[in-house]
Amino acid sequence: MPAHVDTDLPNIIELRNVSQSYDGGENWIIRNLNLLVEDKPDQGQFVVILGMSGCGKSTLLRYIAGLQDPTEGDVLVHDRPRGADNRVSMVFQQYSSLPWLTVLDNVSLALRYKGVAAKERNDKARELIELVGLKGHEEKFAQYPTLSGGQLQRVAIARSLIANPEIILMDEPFGALDINTRLQMQDLLADLWLRFHPTVVFVTHDISEAVYLGDDIYIMKSAPSRFVEHIKVDLPFHRTRDTKRDPHFVELVREVEDRMVKVASIEE
Repeated sequence: MPAHVDTDLPNIIELRNVSQSYDGGENWIIRNLNLLVEDKPDQGQFVVILGMSGCGKSTLLRYIAGLQDPTEGDVLVHDRPRGADNRVSMVFQQYSSLPWLTVLDNVSLALRYKGVAAKERNDKARELIELVGLKGHEEKFAQYPTLSGGQLQRVAIARSLIANPEIILMDEPFGALDINTRLQMQDLLADLWLRFHPTVVFVTHDISEAVYLGDDIYIMKSAPSRFVEHIKVDLPFHRTRDTKRDPHFVELVREVEDRMVKVASIEE
């Protein structure tokens, strides 16, 4: 089943007939998987990937980030093979800040590597630190328990935004957070996406979270993995907590849940 129908919009990410084997082709973890994400000008895209644990969701993010090459197939960004010139940021589930650096130094790190002068990069970092709700924490070390889990993920998100990436990859970034912090982070991410318009590829196991944040939801089957379901999320562009109380939102969550159950039954 094709993961997306090509339109006249420019392509930003394409996985073309991607396959992954770790034993020379005797067993395939991923087989002939296709994904096309188009670039919506002045809007971006928010793509969510769902699937059973171990089906290869994180592997797909590593392909796009350039951290891993598939055994077979092509990974394209802007219709060209993935390269170092592509602006891609990644936020992991595990806290990825450098604990020996302050919040300010962590957030400004990408600009430091680009050779941006200290004042300019720190001014930009302070803007983003305030934007993600961490004003006053700039000089604290980015480590637990000095900062909470939610605060450390705010550091990671600010760091991912500072270099103006076209693509942000997020691998279950809220999975380790308590429910209240998770809800706050969902709202923060929705607001930041509206402000910066990146293309986000987001992996989660939380169906309600997927519907709340996503434009498009793709469901992967396992053994070997490929996409078998594609759901368009027809909700308002701007979403708030009230969106989750809308009967259509509730119906969409139920629809995605039913499709997840269907995919799981195929795998049994």
